[in-house]
Amino acid sequence: MNKISAALTTAVLAAGLTVAAAPLSSAATAAPAPKFLTASELPHASTPWHADKVKKGLPGSQSFCTRGVIPAAKTSYRDFRTELDTGARQITHTAATTAKAKKLVTDLRKAFASCADRLEHKYPSVEAKGKYHGRIDVEEGAYVYSLDTKDTEVGSTDINLSSVGRDGRTVTYVDWGQMGDLKDAPLKGFKKTTRTAVAKLY
Repeated sequence: MNKISAALTTAVLAAGLTVAAAPLSSAATAAPAPKFLTASELPHASTPWHADKVKKGLPGSQSFCTRGVIPAAKTSYRDFRTELDTGARQITHTAATTAKAKKLVTDLRKAFASCADRLEHKYPSVEAKGKYHGRIDVEEGAYVYSLDTKDTEVGSTDINLSSVGRDGRTVTYVDWGQMGDLKDAPLKGFKKTTRTAVAKLY
């Protein structure tokens, strides 16, 4: 895998209720944890998807585009992999307030939009092209982006699809990547996956 694949892709590239009863008071119930995608809800791939367990915090290897944007606290993630080069990841963060959740969506969208320029600046041998693919009408909305990269030193090409959506104070970010170009990517299927990811949070 070339250096851009390693930087961009996703490592390729507590859902119960807690009830505390107090004497002479009503039971206090913790909010349920947001739900994550399952392997069957990812876009079709040439080999089966496998889902890792949901883990707390941020992954050790993060996307070049969004590194440093998502807080580690109140964050969980799940990695997905296939038997070939296709991989995906979902990261979900619950903010303290709706305003902070809105800001995180804005910050992620800015990170997606500026990623191609930042990549070309950091890696002179890389040609990158980002594209916005529109808004999905689900809960408070979701937004889809693509990033096409070519490493001219080795001649390899990679395509990443990324999305961010929000339901109240919770923001979820889905990233998908494989070798190839945008024409090879399951954009329609990824949009469906994004809709599902946001809709099933709660």
